[in-house]
Amino acid sequence: MKTLKLFTVVPALLAMSLVFSNVTLAIAPLVVIKPNSQPEPLIVNGKSGGENKSNCGNIAAAPNQVIQITDPLPYLRLTVESAGKPTLLIDGPGGRFCVLADSYSGSKPEISGYWQKGNYSIYVGELSQRQYNYSLSFSQQKN
Repeated sequence: MKTLKLFTVVPALLAMSLVFSNVTLAIAPLVVIKPNSQPEPLIVNGKSGGENKSNCGNIAAAPNQVIQITDPLPYLRLTVESAGKPTLLIDGPGGRFCVLADSYSGSKPEISGYWQKGNYSIYVGELSQRQYNYSLSFSQQKN
């Protein structure tokens, strides 16, 4: 009888400890992008940077955004804007890319071109030690 009571109390205590702890699971929101999807441009917001140092600035442990491209896109442009010095680290079917700001993009990290079907993990990094609010824009329209 004592073991039966133990099997009832332990799971209940474990569940209560998870509820009352400050643990939050970082799950990146999924955005599905189809050809000619709306709204145009699609804009998502978040907080850049993180505690993990990478060759693409300081990034979070989990991606800020995950995008799923349902069909190959002949053209997609990602642009991030922030008060800080943001970077884009993109990990997808074609490899892993770091995008830094340059004078051509108006000091905003931007990448454009053909995107193949698949899932892409997007990390919005920060070159400084701080974190900033950012706006990440997805557009299928050429400038």
